[in-house]
Parts: sequence; C-alpha cells; structure tokens
Amino acid sequence: MTTQTTDLAYAAPNWRRVTRHPALMEYRRLFAIVALANLTVLAAGLQNGYWHDGQTFRLDKIADMALINLSLGILIRQQRVVNVLFWLATRIPVSWPLWIRWGAGKVFHFGGLHYGGTVIGTLWFAFLLFAMTDGWLSGNAQVSGITLGLSSLMVALMTLMILTALSRFRTRFHNAFEKIHRFAGWTVLALFWAQIVSISGDMGVVLTSTPAFWMLCLITLSIASPWLTLKRVTVEIVKPSNHVVLARFNYGDTPFAGSSNAISHTPFGEYHSFANIPAPNEPGYRLAISRAGDWTGAFIDNPPSKVWVKGITTSGVARIEDLFRKVVYVGTGSGIGPILPHLLKGKVPNRLIWSTRSPRKTYGNDLIDEIEAHTENPLIWDTVTHGKPDLSALALQAVRESGAEAVIVISNQKLTRKVVYDMEALGIPAYGAIWDS
Repeated sequence: MTTQTTDLAYAAPNWRRVTRHPALMEYRRLFAIVALANLTVLAAGLQNGYWHDGQTFRLDKIADMALINLSLGILIRQQRVVNVLFWLATRIPVSWPLWIRWGAGKVFHFGGLHYGGTVIGTLWFAFLLFAMTDGWLSGNAQVSGITLGLSSLMVALMTLMILTALSRFRTRFHNAFEKIHRFAGWTVLALFWAQIVSISGDMGVVLTSTPAFWMLCLITLSIASPWLTLKRVTVEIVKPSNHVVLARFNYGDTPFAGSSNAISHTPFGEYHSFANIPAPNEPGYRLAISRAGDWTGAFIDNPPSKVWVKGITTSGVARIEDLFRKVVYVGTGSGIGPILPHLLKGKVPNRLIWSTRSPRKTYGNDLIDEIEAHTENPLIWDTVTHGKPDLSALALQAVRESGAEAVIVISNQKLTRKVVYDMEALGIPAYGAIWDS
C-alpha cells in the first residue's frame, strides 16, 4: 500500500476551479433560479398593477404565488416524486456525452427547489399578510379578523421553521430541528386549511371551486403519505464491535441498491435514515449503523428487537452510478454502508477506496471478506496502521488507472466537499451528499 502524492492543483483550469466551487453547487443554483423567477414575476406585477387595483391589494393573486411556491417546496421532497426524479435522470444512456450525464447526476440537488419554494413562499405569505393588514388600517378590509389572525400565526411558524433549518442550528440541535419541522409543519397545514375556509367565507366563494383547495388536498396527501405506511418491524442485530452494528430486516420489503429507509424507536420520535444494503437473490436488507451521536450510540449499546419504519424506500445519491460506464467509490468509516449494495449488485464496474479504523476489528471479517469478493482490487486503508490518506489523490489515481468516468464519495461533510471539488476542478464528475435541510 502506497500513498499517492499527485499534485491536484496543477491541472485545474481557473474557470473550473471557480464554477465548480461548493458555494456555486447546483443546490444553490436551483435556489437562485426560484428566487429570480419570483423576483421577475413580482417586478412585472408591480409594473402593470397586477398586485394592486389602485384601491386595494389583489389578495387572490398574492395568495396564488404563495401557494405555488410552497407547493413546489413540499412536493419536490415527496418520496415518490424523489424516486421519479432519480428514475428519469438515470434513463439517460451511457452512450450520451459525458457532460450531459454529469449534469443529470446532480439530480439529488433537488433540495434547492425545496429550500427556494419554502423560503420564497413564506415571503409571499408575508406580503399577503402585509396586504391584509394594509386593508384593515386603510378601512378597506377584505378579510375577517379570523383570517388575519390565522395568516399571522402561519407566517410566524413558517419563519421559525426556516430559521431552525439553517445549517448551524440543524447540525447542533438536530432533535429540536426535527421536532419543530414536523409539528410546526403539521400546525401550519391545519392553519392553512382553516385559512382557506375562512377566506372562502370572506369572499363568498364555494370552497371546492378554488384551485387552492385542490392544491391543498395534494399537499396534505403528500405530507400524510409517509405516515400512512408506518409499521413496526422485527430487526436482527449483529454487533461486530462497539462501534458498529449490522441490522437485518426481512418484513417483505427488498429495496433497490442506492436507496434508504428511515427508522425510529417510537412512531413519532426521532427518525434516522440509513442506506439499505440488499444482497442479490436474498430477501430483506441490512443497515450498517455506526456510532455517530446519542441516538446511534444508544442503538449500538442497547440493540432493539423491533423498530418503526416510516415511508417508502427512497433513492439516494449513489443511485446515479447507472449514468456511467465505471465509477470510483470513495468512502470513510460507515460510508461503506451506502457503497456496499452497489458492489454486491455489480451492475456498474467500479473501484473502491475505503478509509477506516481497523476494518476487520471494527466491521468483522465477514463484511470485509464480502467487500473484497465483490469489487476489483479494493483499496481498504487502515488509518490506525497507515494514518489518514489523501483521498483526493487516491481517487485521482484510481480514475486514471481504471478509466472510470465518475467518483462517488460517501464521507463526512468536510471530506465529501473537498474530494468532490478536487475532482470536478479537474473535469471529473463527482458526487456526494450535500447535507441540505
């Protein structure tokens, strides 16, 4: 085993080092597109009097924009929609130009539409609240005090959800973020229904005749959908060390490679998503759960016999391997979990670089033997023996030696962003989780 010392900086054109910087990743570009589209609509409306008829604000037009944006933000995160997006993206054949497949592989950045839709939708709701309040203060109230109060509470709760979804709060207080996002979201949905009923009464229109009613029905179904499949299932635990457990499930669901499921100890408690590890021609699947916090630590120390599973099997970043003729997988620690099903499946030729602490001692001989049997010349780097490697240099070496078209990274946030940026600055498609809200 040798350390690769390739200098990554020399070959990177200046323009690509700028355009592929994490600050300009597709997630943020999608948010910018949503924001610019809304600013264009707002400016055009201000210019031609679309939002104001000369005497009062046109509440219905403002409300439509708020609903359109919030619908985008909510529906784009619906599990079935996510699976459809990945399915469409991976229909592109490998014979197409690499630059097209490179872009299609960024499908998992759809969270930028979620962020853009919810933030901009909240701003439109704030505009709507301002318009309602302006009518009351000017003596031209178009809605009742009940509607005004409901709208005020909705804007306050949506603002709270946005602020607590910011990365600093979400990372430091994840449990609080999850509870606020869930229960405040449900409250906003209930208030949304109350508001639309109240506005329909204020305007003297039939509730079911409004587009907002049917869109709200769709949003409600989207939010309720994961909970309609909630189930308590048996889990078998194999504990190769105090750092990791392998949880095996067999309740009639055999997921596809590149997917994840969310599990919890209680039906409405803290849910964590883990990459599924199905094996060819075997029912059920495994999850690799390593010690990374209070929840996972408690799971390892006191393995449960049953857990709750919410929602459906949902596509994840590694599913985009289908877009390429050959890929290099780069993983650290329990990042082997999302990678392993692709090694077992063997659909796309691959090379593996896995850096972890005492691999056989930590993960067990059976898992290591399984990995070595299902991939070409794997590099399993023991950080105890060899120290921490330069993963970007190793990935570049593997790409050059194997002729791989892309790199998929499963690691912590700092390393993932570094390797992805280093590769893409060199013109090599690279992918990794983006830790969006």
